[in-house]
Amino acid sequence: MKDFVDTAFQTGFPANSSRQRFRFFIAGLLLIIFLSTCENHQHAGLKIFHYNESSGLASIDPAFAKNKQVMWAIHQLYNTLVEIDSNMIIQPSLAKKWEVSADNLCFTFYLRDDVYFVDDPCFSNGKGRKLIASDVVYSFNRIINKATASPGAWIFNNRVDSITPFSNLNDSVFKLKLQSPFQSILGILSMQYCSIVAKEAVDFYGNDFRRHPVGTGPFAFVEWEEGQALVLKKNKGYFEKDASGRSLPYLDGIKLSFYDSKATEFLEFQQDRLDFIDDIDPSFKDEVLTKTGNLKKAWIDKIVLHKQPYLNIEYLGILVDAENDLVKQSPLRLKKIRQAINYGFDRRKMILYLRNSIGIPAESGFVPCGLPSFDSLLVKGYSYNPAKAMQLLNEAGFKEGKDLPVIKLITIPIYGDLGTYIANELNQIGITVKVEVVQKSLLMEQTAKGKAAFFRASWIADYPDAENYLSVFYSKNPAPPNYTRYRNPVYDLLYEKSLAEKNDSIRYQLYRQMDQIIIEDAPVVPLWYDVAIHLVHQNILHFNANSLNLLELRRVEKK
Repeated sequence: MKDFVDTAFQTGFPANSSRQRFRFFIAGLLLIIFLSTCENHQHAGLKIFHYNESSGLASIDPAFAKNKQVMWAIHQLYNTLVEIDSNMIIQPSLAKKWEVSADNLCFTFYLRDDVYFVDDPCFSNGKGRKLIASDVVYSFNRIINKATASPGAWIFNNRVDSITPFSNLNDSVFKLKLQSPFQSILGILSMQYCSIVAKEAVDFYGNDFRRHPVGTGPFAFVEWEEGQALVLKKNKGYFEKDASGRSLPYLDGIKLSFYDSKATEFLEFQQDRLDFIDDIDPSFKDEVLTKTGNLKKAWIDKIVLHKQPYLNIEYLGILVDAENDLVKQSPLRLKKIRQAINYGFDRRKMILYLRNSIGIPAESGFVPCGLPSFDSLLVKGYSYNPAKAMQLLNEAGFKEGKDLPVIKLITIPIYGDLGTYIANELNQIGITVKVEVVQKSLLMEQTAKGKAAFFRASWIADYPDAENYLSVFYSKNPAPPNYTRYRNPVYDLLYEKSLAEKNDSIRYQLYRQMDQIIIEDAPVVPLWYDVAIHLVHQNILHFNANSLNLLELRRVEKK
């Protein structure tokens, strides 16, 4: 079997040979068929990790790594200069070290000298070449090139130098220059947008590069039959080793399926044809989990439940732009009404009964747990206090809610029950909320245009730094991310000061000051800090999650 697989993996073709292309395609399809016969996961010769992506996959080009499913695939195929460890700390990857200039504007990265792109027909004689600093320059320039039309261009916009943002001092030294100090740039460089690609591959495959990746990552591309399966193999030339000197990755390959039905996905997992499931569909959560968020007895000896803080906050946003007619006519223009709403419902009960304890009640700030700067003792948020809520209503001139206009909350179908729960809780203290359920696309349009006064929202971290969350309230930012149109000059000064602060402890202190200001002014109603849920079969070892919810398979073993 191994000889067949190696043959299929190694098949190549010149750019102008349709016959070779056809042979390559057939070899790939044969491989997919072969792997599908190993669904019972008992084949002794191959350790293939199987998972499903019900949302499909639009591209595996790093320049288009705008959602989780694309980021997960790209993370297996490419590397970035730096990466995030399980504690959300920046660590070396392609860059073995870096230096920051005294003015905090220039970041100089020293590259490893043992990193090679995988073998591919785009290279001379089909042999993968060594990664050099000019590859980093090319990759980053490609992101900001308008011709690429990358949705990730924002990561460098108005941040890097407008003349020479990226340069290679020699083959092993890369330099990035900023317009103004921005310490969070290291977190941005860990994003999948910043994966390093080879110019030869982009030129060779042209528009087809979206489906034919050529990277330096732990796994290499084999075949992608869109809507059916994506197959990757172990990159035998991968540069990383474990502490004992053993080469990574341990797995022989990955097979990604695309069942769009969550019911089918769950059945495939039950029947041992998928190695893990990311999150639990609401229709199955009561079958698998208790109300306290643990496995039910029937599942305890069959699977492993992983729970990990996930850098996502679910919240209700409140438009606070005093010039907007919606705000002028809304009681939400009053801070005490916004604060009363925050005190007026029980987050803990909501998480227990509506989410099977999946999530952490957001009783601190807007910045979620999972980040190094998070400290629930130093940022005091809102907890359930109906007496305090009613006191605030009285102080706002609406004793027991009398004459308080109806407040409309706009949400999406999947969170309709949460909206109803909050409305019922607030009704008991005199705040009448009408829940309107709309499609997600409409809600996004309304919030972007300032046409929603009270709305459900969430914010998932793009990079592991609280600045990513606090930028949501910086007055100079448009919507997105500043959907509430919040403005506070004191907050802005603290935000700008934090951007240039090198000392982590001092920067974290500034972050907490800003977070406390947001809690006081209440342009948002924090609901819960998210938790990533993974169901994993017991024969999968060393499967570790992180707060970014990246699929990390380099050290996973399959018994």
